[in-house]
Amino acid sequence: MKTIGLLGGMSWESIASYYRVINEGVRQALGGLHSAKLCLYSVDFDAIETLQQQGRWDDAGVILARAAQSVEAGGADFLLLCTNTMHKVAPAIEAAISIPLLHIADATAEQLVNDSVSKVGLFGTQFTMAQDFYKGRLINRYGIDVLVPHDQEQASAHNIIYSELCLGRVTDESRQQYLAMIDRLAERGAEAIILGCTEIGLLVQSQHTSVPLYDTTAIHAARAVSLAVAM
Repeated sequence: MKTIGLLGGMSWESIASYYRVINEGVRQALGGLHSAKLCLYSVDFDAIETLQQQGRWDDAGVILARAAQSVEAGGADFLLLCTNTMHKVAPAIEAAISIPLLHIADATAEQLVNDSVSKVGLFGTQFTMAQDFYKGRLINRYGIDVLVPHDQEQASAHNIIYSELCLGRVTDESRQQYLAMIDRLAERGAEAIILGCTEIGLLVQSQHTSVPLYDTTAIHAARAVSLAVAM
């Protein structure tokens, strides 16, 4: 079994989900008392969030690149960056390590292509929804049409992530806000919705809506399991 490298802590709520889903996946794949071989580096999210708000992405990239080097030195065979937003600095991380980075947008897009989904709605932080580093990859590499909420809805979705979900707060009021936004994207033609922030799956699951959901945390973790246990 290969060793999975996890670079997380953005927030720790989501890295906890990765740890659980990956270990459940390895147990299901191999049976018995098997669990995943992992090398985990968890950063202090407060420092990263401050750099996000200041637009200091290069500085954040330096921090994460150094953390990735530590994961590689710990014996990881490949790396997962356990956050959607910070894939904005994926090129800096890839340049700093010699092991593969399993890109979360690629794993998600490949699943969408497999399922013949050509138009999706994208939720995430405002950085992920408004900027091109994520949706542009889906459009240019995979030919997927990407819809995002309108500006005011983006601000609401972003605020719920940072002020509630990253702190482990899950409320029905916020769930209803997300479900209403999901319905509006579906009305605009979205065939499915990408939960493009690793915390959103804490709030919205498939039982809450008839619109198909693609939880990037679950997809990313499942792809890591497949790579780890492949002979």
